[in-house]
Amino acid sequence: MTDTLDSFAALALPPYLLSALAEVGYETPSPIQAACIPHLLAGRDLLGEAQTGTGKTAAFALPILARLDLADKRPQALVLAPTRELAIQVAEAFQKYAHQMPGFHVLPIYGGQSMVIQLRALARGAQVIVGTPGRVMDHLERKSLNLDHLKTLVLDEADEMLRMGFIDDVEWILEHTPATRQTALFSATMPEPIRRIASRYLRDPEQVKIRAATTTVAAIKQKYWKVSGADKLEALTRMLEVEEDFEAAIVFVRTKTATVELADKLEARGYEAAALNGDMTQGLREQVIERLKNGSLDIVVATDVAARGLDVPRISHVINYDIPYDTEAYVHRIGRTGRAGRTGVAILFVSPREMRMLKTIERATRQPIEPVALPTRGEVAERRVQQFRQQVLDTLAEENLDFFYDVVRRMENEDGLATRQIAAALAFLAQRERPLQPEGLDEPAPSVPRAAPARSKRAVVPAPSLAPAERKPRSMPAAGRDFDAAPRLRYRIEVGRNQGALPKEIVGAIANEGGIDGRLIGQIDLFDDYSTVELPELPPQVLETLKRTRVRHLPLKIRPAKPGEGERTFKRKTASSPPRRKAR
Repeated sequence: MTDTLDSFAALALPPYLLSALAEVGYETPSPIQAACIPHLLAGRDLLGEAQTGTGKTAAFALPILARLDLADKRPQALVLAPTRELAIQVAEAFQKYAHQMPGFHVLPIYGGQSMVIQLRALARGAQVIVGTPGRVMDHLERKSLNLDHLKTLVLDEADEMLRMGFIDDVEWILEHTPATRQTALFSATMPEPIRRIASRYLRDPEQVKIRAATTTVAAIKQKYWKVSGADKLEALTRMLEVEEDFEAAIVFVRTKTATVELADKLEARGYEAAALNGDMTQGLREQVIERLKNGSLDIVVATDVAARGLDVPRISHVINYDIPYDTEAYVHRIGRTGRAGRTGVAILFVSPREMRMLKTIERATRQPIEPVALPTRGEVAERRVQQFRQQVLDTLAEENLDFFYDVVRRMENEDGLATRQIAAALAFLAQRERPLQPEGLDEPAPSVPRAAPARSKRAVVPAPSLAPAERKPRSMPAAGRDFDAAPRLRYRIEVGRNQGALPKEIVGAIANEGGIDGRLIGQIDLFDDYSTVELPELPPQVLETLKRTRVRHLPLKIRPAKPGEGERTFKRKTASSPPRRKAR
């Protein structure tokens, strides 16, 4: 069962989940959701081979939620994830799908967060635990996490846990869970160690294999804007003003309600825009598409399902106003442009906490998506001046202006006005509805060289001033920081052989808590009561975070190593050393 169904209702999910899915804009199941949900609802074990970004979180979260006993506050489901970022993301997805389930609690547990906070939350109770293997092991050893009543265990991104050196930890956890549990294992690839775990711990599993779409039209130029400062509507209108070769656009949002709200706001700003969603009658939908084709409509705001099969050659831009939930949806969206041998532009709006999905899309499509800056008010003003000048030149070239020459002469003669004064006043009147200098600019628009004709079929009212900055998401230490160019230093940490520290634990702790790519963590030397590690030079805030980070329940207390500290008195052998792996 790998075909996409028409609706989630066909999967026999309870009404409260169907309602929550409609609220967040899910209209039809992705292939992996359609294939996995029935098996998991039936209580079967499952082995799923699927790339990140295919929608697998909902594929296991929805059946888990459908089978929960909300009156029981003990852990009924455990999801193991390789990184804290993924653990947080999965926990947030559970919370979103369980929006209409009073009494539901999900708890993410991962290294770097206060153990005291996690202990309190576990004492209060949670039906679903989402955690990294290392921290789950810590709680099991402390007896603060009791899995005696566990119904379902999910191993998410099992191949990534193998790559990071967690596979032994995963097996240890599996051995400390009830034999009667349901187990679902998801992995992008199936190397032999993963297959061995599946054969040992899964009972006659159903096997599902889904391949994400991996190609996009080469003629599409893909860009993304990291949502910051200005609100998305302000950013959208600025981009539409300065984009070259703009002809028509389809703007994708997640919900039917959002299509109407955004289309109304764009119309209020002077754009010819309309909504396209599944609640519209077929006649109305066809009318919108026909208007887009004949040029009386320039922007359609649509959901994924409503735009399925839409083929209008004049669509030059696709705007992903809301990031899609999976890579296949992204590929289908941007395929609405760049058709019939034409070029196209796809712009993706990405919030800081959605950057992981951006990387997933890049991997799945095998194409880079370049970052773009939000056009400044000065750039918007410059673009408007270009268009205004071209309108003046076109009017002089194409229209009979004899009557208006006479009007200007009379004003010169009777009112004693210079031609420049008259022209300036007329320019002001002509652009009153769309000021060449948007509000908020401190300096006049720069002079603009004569430009090629710019197509502009609509009168656009000025964009309002910037909205208040959006609330910043919870910060992650050094998230997204680029350490590649930083100089290399040697650091001392206060755990060593006597504390039972392993190189993979040190690598995992520094990579996860410091936001440092594992490939940038250099040579590690273990001594009796301390260790040294080669790292890029760390900014103060990252250094403070890593000082508090724990390995073997002990803070690293990291600091730059003193000259000669940690140097060995013998020649270090490296050729036969095993490859270092990331760990918790």
